[in-house]
Amino acid sequence: MEDFTVTTPLWRWQSATAPAAWFFLTISGDAADGIRLAAIGGQWLDGRKGFGSAKVHAAIGDTNWSTSVFPHKESGGWLLPVKAAVRKAEGIAEGDDVTVTVSL
Repeated sequence: MEDFTVTTPLWRWQSATAPAAWFFLTISGDAADGIRLAAIGGQWLDGRKGFGSAKVHAAIGDTNWSTSVFPHKESGGWLLPVKAAVRKAEGIAEGDDVTVTVSL
């Protein structure tokens, strides 16, 4: 299993037509490249399924969970969704710099 740790701002995406909002961390640079290589070599990375996602384990502070990262065309990196339970448990909000470790 390979680990990649980054510190990046938490940001919110909201549809113009839906009331719900989603929160993400953008993983770019060397960590993004490492995730891409690990996903291709160790698990799966298929642009035809799951939006090209890769399964990961994520950790912020004392909170760990299983999720997926998704390719982010704008940065050339990955988007990591951060669910409400994680944000609440770790006391993080939109705009906060968050240190996250993803493993795959």
